[in-house]
Amino acid sequence: MKVGLFVTNQQHLDRDMVSALEDQYAMVRLARDSGWDALFSGQHYLNEGDNKQLQLVPMLARLSAEAGEMTCGLGVLLLNLHNPVYVAETIASLDVICKGNFVFGIGLGYRDVEFDAFGVPKGQRVRRFEDGLALVKRLWTEDAVSFESDYCRLDKVRLNIRPVQQPHPPIWIAANSDPAVRRAARLGDAWLINPHATAETVARQTAVYKAELARQGRPVPRVFPCLKEIFCAMDRKTAIAMAGPYLAGKYRDYAKWGQDKVMPGRDNFEAPFEALLRDRFVLGSPEECYEQLRPNWETLGVTMFIFRTQWAGMPVSTAMHSMRLMAAELLPALHAV
Repeated sequence: MKVGLFVTNQQHLDRDMVSALEDQYAMVRLARDSGWDALFSGQHYLNEGDNKQLQLVPMLARLSAEAGEMTCGLGVLLLNLHNPVYVAETIASLDVICKGNFVFGIGLGYRDVEFDAFGVPKGQRVRRFEDGLALVKRLWTEDAVSFESDYCRLDKVRLNIRPVQQPHPPIWIAANSDPAVRRAARLGDAWLINPHATAETVARQTAVYKAELARQGRPVPRVFPCLKEIFCAMDRKTAIAMAGPYLAGKYRDYAKWGQDKVMPGRDNFEAPFEALLRDRFVLGSPEECYEQLRPNWETLGVTMFIFRTQWAGMPVSTAMHSMRLMAAELLPALHAV
């Protein structure tokens, strides 16, 4: 089992961003020196409410300098908001910066404010995603690419900057709904399991994913990643007390942004935090966290966890308390799986 760190780059409006970035350097160095395997972060534009964040690509490029031999990855880039030429050249550049140790994580997105800002009309979002991904892969592999649409026109162009990894870095597709999970099976090298769904939903959708892989004649990926919200402390009660206010705040923001509206089933992120806790987040002692995580590899076949253990407003000392407990006790146990 591989274990990665998801560095949150979302902060409250009163947070000094230079200081916040220094905190993230410290977290990455701790992960690097403690045997973590990978580093990821995510993307949003036009944060609402009491939130702001650095943009993913420059931040990850800077953090990669602290990451040593850790794999770096996008978790995720909102693909259909961006011109495919920008994506192809930017991802190739990141793969060079990371010496070919990089994951191209992508997602469709769900916030109207972002789609509207980038001029992506309703009804075209999935097409832009699929066409954009296909064009990026062509730009990485073909010598004369022609393409014409309402957002991009190419006439026998050749992309001279290519990824180190050939034909391209691994493509992980985040997905919440069942159609999106099937799309990940059809177009990606792996489905990046989201941290928002309950264990029951993830188990059901894993079956959907594997059935679509079989229908496409594709094998189950060697690396099967799963993103988890997690906090380690001396026991579950302490973990909930230390992490609960920040984790609850994150999901209140998700509710305002409509994240639960794109989830399958009847998820409601406006529910009381005690209801969200059930069968969703990983909280407790290292031993308790291990047992909560166990079904993911024993039943679902997950081979890599990406842990988010800090949320907006949480002091870095609190997040690093969780990281140190994980590094000392949970990581060795997971690495042995």
